[in-house]
Amino acid sequence: IPAVIMEPLLGGRRSKMPDHIVATLKQQRPQDSVASWAFRYVGSKPRVLTALSGMTYMEHLEDNIRTYSPLTALTTEEQEWLENEIANLYHSYPTIPCNDCKYCMPCPYGLDIPAIFVHYNKCVNHGNIPESQQAANYEKARRAFLIGYDRSVPKLRQADHCIGCNQCNSHCPQRINIPRELTRIDQFVEKLKQGTL
Repeated sequence: IPAVIMEPLLGGRRSKMPDHIVATLKQQRPQDSVASWAFRYVGSKPRVLTALSGMTYMEHLEDNIRTYSPLTALTTEEQEWLENEIANLYHSYPTIPCNDCKYCMPCPYGLDIPAIFVHYNKCVNHGNIPESQQAANYEKARRAFLIGYDRSVPKLRQADHCIGCNQCNSHCPQRINIPRELTRIDQFVEKLKQGTL
């Protein structure tokens, strides 16, 4: 039975990888986009009839055309490399699997859940998540995270206003435990503010 693949980029998340993973992919095929790796991966499966790709900008359409005209199937080595090395790198990163679909909105307490997760993931992907006060980039990363958080998410819509009502959880197609992640982010923010991380 032929398969139709929805969201081969997981709502764009697969095209927004951490910088070091993008660099690793570019070492293999410098001319290819990060998205093309995902399209080639699903397109190389023998029973895949089509992959449905959401495109927002003309560059997305042009990249899809380049990738599929004609499709260069993954080699066995490339497939193993993606499934092992790249997957391990990706899953070792502490991002939240939110694709900014906004199905969790509106929050009855006014939180901007997607904006909170987008800011957090952006900081993870760009190395602005300080691990400890001993880290060489601690103060720079701390400031970047906190200033960016206040600019990205108004104070009354930040994670510290979550009361754990769980209304958002049933709407999340990624099955994220949203209140748990918001609590984790709030605790992280408080440690950064107090300088106790």
